[in-house]
Amino acid sequence: MGLSEHVFLYCERGSSDALLAEPFNAASNAAFLLAALVALLLLLRRPREMRSADHFLLIALVFVIGLGSLAFHLLADRASLLADVIPIDLFMLVYLGFALNRFLGVAPGWTVLTLIGFAAIVFLTMQLKCWGGGIGFPGSEVTGASECLNGSLVYLPALLAMAIVGGLLAERKHPAAPFILWAALIFAISVTFRSLDLALCDAYQFQGRKIGTHFAWHLLNALALFLLLRASLEIGVRQPTGFLSNENRESA
Repeated sequence: MGLSEHVFLYCERGSSDALLAEPFNAASNAAFLLAALVALLLLLRRPREMRSADHFLLIALVFVIGLGSLAFHLLADRASLLADVIPIDLFMLVYLGFALNRFLGVAPGWTVLTLIGFAAIVFLTMQLKCWGGGIGFPGSEVTGASECLNGSLVYLPALLAMAIVGGLLAERKHPAAPFILWAALIFAISVTFRSLDLALCDAYQFQGRKIGTHFAWHLLNALALFLLLRASLEIGVRQPTGFLSNENRESA
């Protein structure tokens, strides 16, 4: 099973290995590049002391997500699949670490331990398979096992993390909270579109071509990522108030 082996995952491509077999899926990746560009412009308008390497790293990862996804929807092989999923996984880990440490004031050691636990949960989620109404870790006796929710189950830990962080920040009245909560809602909708791509393959066509719903995942996911980037700019605007805030630690 080499890196050049073709991978057929989405409705629009079907079983074609042509470079332009997924025009909607490929073109919709421009939304990620636009999200990164607008976030960069917003960041550069901020005072220099309110910018950090974290901000530039997060923006760069969103840009790379767009390029990696574009590569996969053009080439559709295992090498480009890695270029698609690795930047997404890196963004999830980096942003969660950023949110824990910079928004919630969690100590670096606890942040690292939380990230290790989160990565373990994501890895286990990737191993889950669905078959005949069942879900779990299939043994050799199970036949017909496939990715749950068209492979979207792996994104549920990230969705849960966004909801929890957004809720904690909302309780502290942190200005980043609305952006993260809206991002979580939009991400939930985008995951739904990703999950239904094959199930609704025959429902959506353009000039006789089946297009599915994966392109909507790109558009909505890009919006969710932009909102997360916009939330990251609230660092330094107002410190969170709560048990782990700097103010409470100094007065303790």
